[in-house]
Amino acid sequence: MVLSEHDRRLVETLAELAYCNPFNQRRLELERSGLGSAFDEADTHLWSRTQATTRHERSNVVQLNAHAERLVSLVTPLTTASAWPSDPLARHYEGLVAYVLYYRHFASLELDELASSNASQLSSHWREFHAQYRTFFATDASATHDASAAAHLFACFSQVRRAFRQIFDCILGESSPAAALRETVWQSIFTHDMRRYRRTLYQSMRELPTLITGPSGTGKELVARAIALSQYIPFDPVRERFVGDTEHAFLPLNLSALSPTLIESELFGHSRGAFTGAVADRVGWLEACPPHGGVFLDEIGELDPAIQVKLLRVVQQRTYNRLGDTDERIFAGKLLAATNRNLSQEIAENHFRADLFYRLCADRIATPTLAEQLRDEPKTLELLVSFVAERIAPGEAEGLAAEVLAWIAEHLPADYPWQGNIRELEQCVRNILVRRHYAPDQASPNGEPDWVQAAREGRLSSEQLLAAYTTWVYARLGNYEAAAEQLAVDRRTVKARVDPVLLKTFRAAHAVP
Repeated sequence: MVLSEHDRRLVETLAELAYCNPFNQRRLELERSGLGSAFDEADTHLWSRTQATTRHERSNVVQLNAHAERLVSLVTPLTTASAWPSDPLARHYEGLVAYVLYYRHFASLELDELASSNASQLSSHWREFHAQYRTFFATDASATHDASAAAHLFACFSQVRRAFRQIFDCILGESSPAAALRETVWQSIFTHDMRRYRRTLYQSMRELPTLITGPSGTGKELVARAIALSQYIPFDPVRERFVGDTEHAFLPLNLSALSPTLIESELFGHSRGAFTGAVADRVGWLEACPPHGGVFLDEIGELDPAIQVKLLRVVQQRTYNRLGDTDERIFAGKLLAATNRNLSQEIAENHFRADLFYRLCADRIATPTLAEQLRDEPKTLELLVSFVAERIAPGEAEGLAAEVLAWIAEHLPADYPWQGNIRELEQCVRNILVRRHYAPDQASPNGEPDWVQAAREGRLSSEQLLAAYTTWVYARLGNYEAAAEQLAVDRRTVKARVDPVLLKTFRAAHAVP
């Protein structure tokens, strides 16, 4: 059978979709190209937990899956022809098969169905997958398609499924910043080239640290968790088991909550007698972390300079020593770090090592603020409130969400900055659930106003700083003349610099007299 030119182009499109970032706009472009006039224009959102009302597949994907099944049944017999190796279609056959196998065996699976603890189901799943894999590649002499190759693809598909669910479940919002974050996290796991990842990088990506930056409450730990729990886990085709699991694959350590001595002990471990109270050997988290897991260092900007030196060795050489022990050990997992500080400023003030910073920046992710998301897509507030309400009060979520949204609309300005981000929104929902009222706290944890904290962290431009300070002084003194006198400027200058949105926020928060 000779394929039409249209079907040949569709095979090429499906092969590219098999290796496409599902959270990238390129995904929609390929779907539209493949389906043409049949593309469902009502189905143009990428996957997002707050958008999806069910876990059923998107309509355009359903159509593409049907085409893929039809085409693979037509193309596979062609691989027996002598002219097959020189046929341009041969370059896309592997991608077409990958697309079909993933959607047949993995796309609808829940993660517990892939767990090695579910032994009989996992074995059955693997054997069916392997049998179909051999059928598709039985006559292809150009590559090695033994059990180990099939097992590697099985492991890659399992990783893709875990990564998709982690990102889908943990990173919420319909705004462009939230969508960009999902896309970026996917790249942190697989890079921008998933074919290259499958060929070789799956073995070494864990050696690249990831630095996550952003204000408090923007979900930095959720990002770290998604990456750590989405690492490659090999599959053993003989034992029919994954060589590891995700049960203890994410080890978070909040550095700001511990003293330097405790941080060293938790991170590197110690030997008996290393210090007073060390009555037994202790395994540190670097040692406890499996090769397919990750250690997350939250608030890395708080790290003592002496420990920064030791951590630099881990990042550069992947080696470390327990406290009180000379034996060199190897860190096998992935290192993730987060901070809400401006590390460039910390470096300038000699509080953070420049060499460690640049090593950590091998992969960098910036989490967006809630205010940034709402400016881009205001309906995100409604979606997030509904999501939080469902988690806090299941069975009462709809009524609670409506009550919260009504209270916010009545009592907070439209441009309320949500300085605490998602964490503050959750607090708002809880407060309204209990007391039908929320009193925003516009001070940072150290008692400073939020704009002062933002200035200290280098997050304000000079114009923003002038506007914030002028507005703060005016709000406290209550009139332009007094503010002008204190600021040593003209009354008209004060009036021009006062930000009405900030002014409403200060007053709404009861942060000024």
